[in-house]
Amino acid sequence: MNHYVAPVRDLRFVLEELLGHHSLTLSNFTETTPDVVEAVLDEAAKLAGDVWGPLNATGDHQGAKHHPDGRVTTPDGFAAAYQAYVEGGWNGIGVSEALGGQNLPEVVASAVQEMLHGANMALGLCPMLTAGAIEALAHHGSEPLKATYLPHLVEGTWTGTMNLTEPQAGSDLSKVRTKAVPEGDHYRISGQKIYITWGEHDAAENIIHFVLARKPDAPEGNKGISLFLVPQFLVNDDGTLGERNDVLCTAIEHKLGIHGSPTCSLSFGEQGGAIGYLVGEEGRGLNHMFTMMNEARHKVGIQGIGVAERACQHAFAYAQERHQGRLSAARGGKECPISEHLDVRRMLLSMRARTDALRALALYCAAQLDTARHAENESERLAAQARVDILIPVVKSFSTDQAVEIASLGIQVHGGMGYIEETGAAQLLRDARIAPIYEGTNGIQALDLAGRKLQRDNGEAFSSLLNEVADTVERLKAEPALAHLGQALDAGLEDLRAAKQQVLEQGKDPENGPDAVQGYATPLLNLAGHVLCAWQMGQAALSAQAAIGQGTTDPFYKAKLLSAQFVITQWLPVGRAQRAVIEAGIQCLSDFEVG
Repeated sequence: MNHYVAPVRDLRFVLEELLGHHSLTLSNFTETTPDVVEAVLDEAAKLAGDVWGPLNATGDHQGAKHHPDGRVTTPDGFAAAYQAYVEGGWNGIGVSEALGGQNLPEVVASAVQEMLHGANMALGLCPMLTAGAIEALAHHGSEPLKATYLPHLVEGTWTGTMNLTEPQAGSDLSKVRTKAVPEGDHYRISGQKIYITWGEHDAAENIIHFVLARKPDAPEGNKGISLFLVPQFLVNDDGTLGERNDVLCTAIEHKLGIHGSPTCSLSFGEQGGAIGYLVGEEGRGLNHMFTMMNEARHKVGIQGIGVAERACQHAFAYAQERHQGRLSAARGGKECPISEHLDVRRMLLSMRARTDALRALALYCAAQLDTARHAENESERLAAQARVDILIPVVKSFSTDQAVEIASLGIQVHGGMGYIEETGAAQLLRDARIAPIYEGTNGIQALDLAGRKLQRDNGEAFSSLLNEVADTVERLKAEPALAHLGQALDAGLEDLRAAKQQVLEQGKDPENGPDAVQGYATPLLNLAGHVLCAWQMGQAALSAQAAIGQGTTDPFYKAKLLSAQFVITQWLPVGRAQRAVIEAGIQCLSDFEVG
């Protein structure tokens, strides 16, 4: 039962039919054909299903191990599985040829990422962090730094990390105290960092830490923070690895889930100071680190979808194998697998439909990233980037919250067997639970959407996105078999527009605006997630209905129509309730006293 099969059919549906392979029309990707994309997905599916997937339970049972000398060893098979990934060239598929990558669109790289996270979330975290490191270094690093470190990061022979959090500084990075003292062409770094994902391991030759720190004369607050590159092993002038840098893993966290991923506490400078190199401009470390953070936030959403997909497969397999109870008299009254009971079907369809909707929205966002980076027209690039800025907090937080719910439903389908570790269902819930927390908690994502993203352009980018939803509403209404879906989606769209306007207006209040944004942020994001996912499933319904109208007998399209119907008529109404939450106001939150 604990077997993962990459959802290649649905990934292809989204790329080919919903997105129309739009990214392949951009000038950077004209040599990438649909056949190439299909081959990439098929090969990635083999790596995920045959190599990474079988190690998921192994990683959970064994966990990473910390040794007295600071070394960390990964679970059996992890290092070899990572090397298979590197040798296959997978680490550079979304990186430009100029940097040594394979120059495939972000939307294709994201599809591959979903497979890897679905197969083995703990292992998938390693290349996810490296991808962010590549982005940060490519955008902000000096030419010598890029020449020395980028080729190995792109290959994956060296991996990357983000070092933000310190014991006294959680999400408030203005409290970072790690020091960076200038010394010739480099700096001496000293301080403590915690919660560093894959901060020490045995799967690669070198680990490149991107560290937030302050110079001795730096001002307090965010403006005093700079970004530094600190290698695990120093690099000689000829490119070979030299002595170990002054970076020590002092412990790894004992976590609820993702046991195979070493989450490290790192000490810099116990022997005089770790050698580090400034990345970008002094005092702009947070700005530069957010290049990594935005990359990571989108991928965390993808990660949640991968785990949700595996939870679906796990629950569907169990529900078909487990026989208990009888059908209703109206349906024959015979003994049956639990998948025949309508309440179990409700759970299974909810899991499947939501996962499909989340996938479509995340890949739509990835396609917009391609446009923002590579469209020839500047206005088109700017419009796409504005849309990405709206979508990333939704993809990150809504997808990961839903993944937790979907994995929890998977346990419910198993009944008591789901609560027992041997079935593997519980691992998926434990693993998924970290995703709403890291790379900026989901509350922070909601604040980003309702505050900075919505307020900065008076809601213009948000409104432009909702106009796209309205276009889909009209197309659904024009199709007799789908008109009821158009009406239901239209009602959700009206709710979101009204809620958006209320938050926008109250957020401008010079006295109470910050509290209004905080109080309304999470309900607004949840409403947006439901409506935007329903929008994508409306698009899916149009595509499926067209295929059925042309005479296809592929059962995929009937199943897709049922998923779309569930999302729009049974799941969207749950999200629509968030408008009432917003309209109820925030006085109870203001009046509530803790303690």
